[in-house]
Amino acid sequence: MKKLLGIGFWEFIARIILRNRIAIISSIILLTVLLALQWKHVRFTQTEANLIPADDKVNVDYNNFLSHFGEEGNLIVIATKDNHLFTPKIYKAWSELMHTIQSNKAVSLVISVDNLQKLVKNDSLVSFELKPLVDQSKVQDPAYLKQIQQELYSKLPFYEGLLFNKKSGAIRSAIYLDKKIVNTKARKLYILNELIPAINKFKAATNIELHTSGMPYIRTLNAKTIIDEIGLFIGAALLITSLIFFYFFRSFRATLISIIIVIIGVMWSFGIMGALDYEITVLTALVPTLVIVIGIPNCIFFINKYHQEYHKHSNKAKALQRVITKTGTATLMTNITTAVGFATFIATNNVLLREFGVVTTINILAIYTLSLLLIPIFFSYIPPPIPRHLGHLERESLTSFLRWIVNTVKYNRLGVYITSICLLIFGMIGIYKIKISGSIIEDMPKHTAFFEDIRFFEKEFDGVMPLEIMIDTKKKNGAIKLSNLRKMEELEHTINDIPELSKPISIVNIAKSFNQAYYNGNPEFYTLPSPQEELFLLPYIKNSLKKTKDNQLKSYITSDGSIARMTTFIKDENGEKMDAIEAHIRNKVNKLFPEPRYEVIITGKASVFQKGTKYLLDNLLSSLLFAFFLTGALVAIMFRSFKMVLVSIIPNLLPLLMTAGLMGFLGIPLKPSTLLVFGIAFGMSVDDTLRFLAQYRLELSRNEWKIKRSVFATFDDAGISMFYTSIILFFGFSVFMLSSFGGTVALGGLVALTLFFGMLSNLVLLPSLVLTLNKTLANQQELPEPTIDIWEHSDEEIDELEMKNK
Repeated sequence: MKKLLGIGFWEFIARIILRNRIAIISSIILLTVLLALQWKHVRFTQTEANLIPADDKVNVDYNNFLSHFGEEGNLIVIATKDNHLFTPKIYKAWSELMHTIQSNKAVSLVISVDNLQKLVKNDSLVSFELKPLVDQSKVQDPAYLKQIQQELYSKLPFYEGLLFNKKSGAIRSAIYLDKKIVNTKARKLYILNELIPAINKFKAATNIELHTSGMPYIRTLNAKTIIDEIGLFIGAALLITSLIFFYFFRSFRATLISIIIVIIGVMWSFGIMGALDYEITVLTALVPTLVIVIGIPNCIFFINKYHQEYHKHSNKAKALQRVITKTGTATLMTNITTAVGFATFIATNNVLLREFGVVTTINILAIYTLSLLLIPIFFSYIPPPIPRHLGHLERESLTSFLRWIVNTVKYNRLGVYITSICLLIFGMIGIYKIKISGSIIEDMPKHTAFFEDIRFFEKEFDGVMPLEIMIDTKKKNGAIKLSNLRKMEELEHTINDIPELSKPISIVNIAKSFNQAYYNGNPEFYTLPSPQEELFLLPYIKNSLKKTKDNQLKSYITSDGSIARMTTFIKDENGEKMDAIEAHIRNKVNKLFPEPRYEVIITGKASVFQKGTKYLLDNLLSSLLFAFFLTGALVAIMFRSFKMVLVSIIPNLLPLLMTAGLMGFLGIPLKPSTLLVFGIAFGMSVDDTLRFLAQYRLELSRNEWKIKRSVFATFDDAGISMFYTSIILFFGFSVFMLSSFGGTVALGGLVALTLFFGMLSNLVLLPSLVLTLNKTLANQQELPEPTIDIWEHSDEEIDELEMKNK
């Protein structure tokens, strides 16, 4: 059967590349310009990563909540613990700050001490009215401000835990953004260009320390940090990979073309994201750096092969042609396996991962194509390499390292297997120690001011991450029935008993405020009304519900009074207790609001993110198994040998288990960032496996099917490239450890570590397995002709084909 992608095909490709150099360069320039025109469509996402499919019940429930009450993540809070707030000068500055914030069209409502309103009874209208707490004409009187402070603490229990902490003296203001801009660029522009400067102006004028937080604020500063780090990663990756590249090859020209190729690749990556109309997310922000880290090893492989060929016969034209002819399919297949590792994300039912998989897969194949085209063309125009450029082929430090590996495989295979089994056991034990984290903020920069502010609000006000409970009574005005209010109050008692949750806010609090207002503001009556009191209160409450659109009631009950909302905030520590907390709440809900008479939804960003992490774990485990299957199938097609499938999988499975074990022992949890490690590392590590096996197959034919001789001869050729590329990948991914995001640091460090384990496994365990599993090989019939011509061809085969063509 005629072999696919054989040497005839690659000789044809080599002729096209070397005979059409100007046309190829012009086409690449044109394509680069066209993709550069797509940069204008590149934009950063304005929403959090939703890891759950749109049709999943978790998202359906969350969207159901949003349809009734709108975006719940529109609250920004500003707080201080400074005792001087209730002094004329500081109070005036505080009022001016709040007025400046309220006057902006991006803000729908500000609730602060200076504009705080209290409910008062209006008997003539049979309604409650909101009257200002503070008489602005008296705010220059220090005694009056102290009186206001005392009244706030003693007579307005509704605001305790919401606007003030009586024990610590912390005071905060609540700023509600217009829900229409929360998930748009306008939110970012307002916070960065207007809110933060206004806060800084207040700090400078008063020397009062303020703390700012809330989901819109956190999301904006978090996104800004991610965008800032894209340039850091690209610059650092270019610097470190080019320095290592130059150290290996000692050639400015070889380093220059490699940098040019990866820079073009980075330009293409942004253009591809723009053309596909994909937003830059926390994942796709890594793609340009991945292009550099993956592109440089491609350049190493091609340039190293060019130097090897030129070292043989000192014929530049022949060396350039044979770089393509002898390694065409092998390099293509290794890049395909890398792409497969990322392409498995496409199979997940998740937009975020699917877009990441699509972009990385396209860019991996694009950077391979650029390397295949530009490296032979570049070297065809410059002088041939000099002895200094070829010195790396016989560098003593490298040859000593490879000799140690050869001796280990040759004389101590039993030790290799014992060590591998011990590492396997270590990994399996560590896996049982791994914890799953669903924290929204765990990966955020720990040393930034906005992260410290999150911890401040968790300490003073029990968190900023909302957890929402929506209670559908399925009856008009059912949510304001006294019997249902009492059930909600009992649910609030359950929530108050959970240390990780803040004091809940609901129609119950407002109903208590109504009762207090009915009794002329007496705090002793901040309770739910009795059945007798309800008769008097109900007309007041119903008339109040019909008032202005900014009435606070509309945020906690629907217009027909059938659905109530209860909001609490959770301390976002690591998300481990989220399931237990929800189960505890759900157990109480089932008793108080049984189905089908009621429908109760527990949702909110904190809950959705935690469930998304578990969904991601399930999907990535299945996609990793799919990657193993695809790799095994590819090896089976190429080699038509089950033994080779085992040989290709085992050395790449062990590093993954080792990394998982280390995560368990070091206390690194499974979370969205660390879950990506395994798919990425496997896709890249298996490249070395295929390169080794491809060269091994060639050496078998060269060495009369002598297994030992072929295995050790493989080290002379493939070993150098495997070592070089692994070192580049190790340091390339280590660049991500410069990040201020814990997740990105973990991703970079764990992938680098896994690839290092993978290099050792492919250089030591892989050849040992080949020698053991193929021990009975006696002749060529034991390795059938492959469907795809993966191995590197000998000079004799190529010479024979060239003679036939002539």
